[in-house]
Formats: sequence, C-alpha cells, structure tokens
Amino acid sequence: MNENTTILLVENISKQYRLGLVGTGTISHDLNRWWNKLRGKEDPYLKVGEANDRSTKGESNYVWALKDINFEVKEGEVLGIIGKNGAGKSTLLKILSRVTNPTTGQIKTKGRIASLLEVGTGFHPELTGRENIYLNGAILGMTKSEIKLKEDEIIEFSGCERYVDTPVKRYSSGMRVRLAFAVAAHLEPDILVIDEVLAVGDAEFQKKAIGKMQDISNTDGRTVLFVSHNMAAVKNLCSRAIVLEHGNVVYEGNTEEAVDFYLNKTSDSSKGGIMSFDNLFSTDKELQIISISCEDENNRVRESFMQSETLIIKIAFNVLHEIVGMRFNIAFKSTSGIVAFATSSHSLTRDTLKRGEQCLEVEIPKFLLNKMRYVITLNAGIPGRKFLVKSMDVLYVDIIGDYAHGSTFIENWPGLVSPKLNWRFHEKA
Repeated sequence: MNENTTILLVENISKQYRLGLVGTGTISHDLNRWWNKLRGKEDPYLKVGEANDRSTKGESNYVWALKDINFEVKEGEVLGIIGKNGAGKSTLLKILSRVTNPTTGQIKTKGRIASLLEVGTGFHPELTGRENIYLNGAILGMTKSEIKLKEDEIIEFSGCERYVDTPVKRYSSGMRVRLAFAVAAHLEPDILVIDEVLAVGDAEFQKKAIGKMQDISNTDGRTVLFVSHNMAAVKNLCSRAIVLEHGNVVYEGNTEEAVDFYLNKTSDSSKGGIMSFDNLFSTDKELQIISISCEDENNRVRESFMQSETLIIKIAFNVLHEIVGMRFNIAFKSTSGIVAFATSSHSLTRDTLKRGEQCLEVEIPKFLLNKMRYVITLNAGIPGRKFLVKSMDVLYVDIIGDYAHGSTFIENWPGLVSPKLNWRFHEKA
C-alpha cells in the first residue's frame, strides 16, 4: 500500500439531533423539510441548533452532535480520536461505519470498513460463536471459503474455543468482545474502526488486542481508527490524533501533542486546575490565601493527569503578621468523601513565617493515585492552638488510566490509591 494515498476523506460532516424525540422530530417538521426541498431551498432546521454541551441547559431543541468535521486518513495510518464524554466520538464512528447518515457533508472511502462500536454489535444472540463468525464475514463481503481460511485463527485468538459452538447469548460481555474483535481484525478490512470496547476485556486480552492492531497497521498496511479514553493506549498505538469537543475538531496533530492538548485543556469549572481567592483571610487576619493549583513538572496548570505523571500542588499565600508553628494540611478524597490520604507541611513550618507573599508546594509522586476523580481539601492551623483556615474543598483532579504495576491497561484496579511498590522474592534457606 502507498502510505501517501488517502483512504478516507471526511468533508464538512455534521450531524444534528432533536432532543426528547425519536428521529427528526414531528410530522410538521418533516413536512416543512420536504416542502423546502421540493422548492430547492435549504433545510430550515439546519439554521438552528446549539453546540452539544451536555452539561448546560440550552434554548433550542436541536443540537449539533458534530459540526463541520474535516480530516483525511492515509493508508496504513492509525488515527486516534479523543475527547470527553459527549464530544461526538461515537457519533463520528457510526457515520464512518454507515450505521447512521450525516445531516450534511460526505465521506469518501476506498475498500471495506469493519467496525467494532459496541459490545456484540452485529452478533445474533441465538447463533453460536462459529455461526456469527460466518455471519459477520458475509456482512463484510467475504466469501465462505475466505472465512473458512481464517476460522481457526479467529477462534484461537479469541480464546473462546470451548464455547464457540454455544449461542452467543450465553457469553459474558468480555467473551463477546473477544470474539467480535477477533472477527473484525482477522477478516482483513481495509479500514478497522474501534470504539471504546476494549475496556470490557481483561488486561491480558487488551494487551493482545493492542498488539494485533499494531500488526494490522505496521505489517499489513491497513488503516485503523481508534477511540479510547486510555491515553496510554492512544500514545502507544496511534501515529496521529484529533481532539473533539462539543462536536468540533479543536486540535489535530501528532499523538503526543494531541494528548498533551487534551490533558492540558482548561475546564470551564472554577475548581478545575486552579482556584484563586479574593478575600480568604485567616481568623485573626494573620494569613491570606491567594491561590491553590495543580501543576505538572513544566509548571502548567492542569486538571487531568496520567498515573505516570508527577502532580505538584502549589499554595500561594501572603503572611500579614509573623506566625510561629503554622502548617498547611492537604487531603485527597473521593467524590463520595472517602479520604485516600492526607499530607502536612509540618516539617517545613516549625519556624517563624516572615511577612510577605510566599509559595509552598508538595509533590504527589507518579503511580500513587488510582484512576478516578479526587477532591482536594485544604486547611491551615497551629497544632494544639487554633485553626487559621478551616477545611474546605478547593480543587478536583482527574487521574486518567495509564500503565500500572508493569502490566498494560489494567482496568478497575481496586482502592483509592495505587502505589507502585517494590516487591522482592527470597528463596527460603
């Protein structure tokens, strides 16, 4: 394959939905559309609609799940598509897979597209695993003899050989993903479209699937479109990525830069990454808190970090009168209020704090926090005497799944913290 040849071209793709109703809306709206089309006029409902921001209440019943999306993919390229929930990633893949039609725009492709969008998509629950292999192959345009050549390889890769002649309705969700991925990857599509379904599989299968996708691209020269919230998987697999937000492409570039843009993009929330205080004074006006922030090792304020990144908490404050023996305390807790751990500046604040603006920072080491959202609580005081600043929630931080404990793509690791500890083995004398 010629890596300079465009195999997928997306031009001005938009998708509009009407909220609260199935389909396009009411009969009157459909008639209005038909009447305008008959007269050669533009669809009147394309002029209305709002960005698809799921967190805000809008004024229109129409939303643009996607708006004017343009990009192209070369043969043999692995393109990552990343963004927050509701950004339009799955809608885009469904349009590319011909599951749904775009409202405007067009897609030009060369060759067969195989899709793995949801658990068990395209599988008939009453058919056995083996029968579903042939059904999916036929849907992709393969002949029975072509599928027969790949059958044993598909079954072995899926790891479901014992159940292959059992109806799929009796499979677990993980087994369905295993078989569905094995079928899609081995029936030699020109373009393989993968949505966030590998998270259902166990760690061993996820590693196996990532390796297979790399082989599809590097060895076979086929194209992969990959959607995932696992930034480590995106970095490991994709050569280029696009970032979606509210249905728009907000960044397109190499994977490292795209992931960096996604992780560093500031939130609209007042408690995302940094919080500033106008008039937060201690009880006796001895201390003024100016700000508290979460930063990376390059001094960039962020609200999302991967497990393999160091997180630095910085507290900017102004000492109005000399204070003896004061300390700051910071706690990380879950959104349900369970404390993961707490830390104190006791060792640094035993002496007198001089007047003036100062900054205190504490480093949270990599591989300590588990994949989840944490709320950061701050207080300040003089032990045994008084609180200067009472406990309050000041920030949140999202820890995103990453390589952990030497194994790849571990999902649902238990606990609030996930320390990378040194294990040693000693043979008994």
